[in-house]
Amino acid sequence: MKINLGNYQNSWYYPGASKIKIFCWMLISAIIFRVSIPFPNFMKIQILKFLGAKIESGVVIKPSVNIKYPWNLVIGKNSWVGEGVWIDNLSHVYIGDNCCISQGVYLLTGNHDYTSSSFDLMVSDIKIENEAWLGAKSIICPGVTAKKGSVLSVGSIASNDLDSFTIYRGNPAKKIKERKIL
Repeated sequence: MKINLGNYQNSWYYPGASKIKIFCWMLISAIIFRVSIPFPNFMKIQILKFLGAKIESGVVIKPSVNIKYPWNLVIGKNSWVGEGVWIDNLSHVYIGDNCCISQGVYLLTGNHDYTSSSFDLMVSDIKIENEAWLGAKSIICPGVTAKKGSVLSVGSIASNDLDSFTIYRGNPAKKIKERKIL
């Protein structure tokens, strides 16, 4: 059997909002979120909440952040989202309390079925538990949970769950050592 992208269809997928809401978000995102202008954090938080995101107190969202669908986003208390982060949340992304999502991190909830001749879309939630740290330019793949206190080092790719208070590095990410907090 051959791949035929002409047969691709994702009519089953519903992004969780009307086309008008999606269009409005794309416009707002292009003007306020995906630019390097440091718009006030409280303004960005209020816009995200208005569009359905659940965001707790103390959250910091830096400039140049790309969020696919705010209504699929939950961020806990005192968490940071760094410059250039891409939250490609076709499905839900949960970020716990006191998490650091460093600059350039890519949270990827969608992928394609390479065994299907029509390359079908697959989506799965991502969960970043409390006190986790995702290093700069790291990638979290669909369905991954970064458990409490886990660390994904700079440029690493997590395609499997990360254990609590464990440091991971590489592609694919491998356990390096325990994380000890003094």
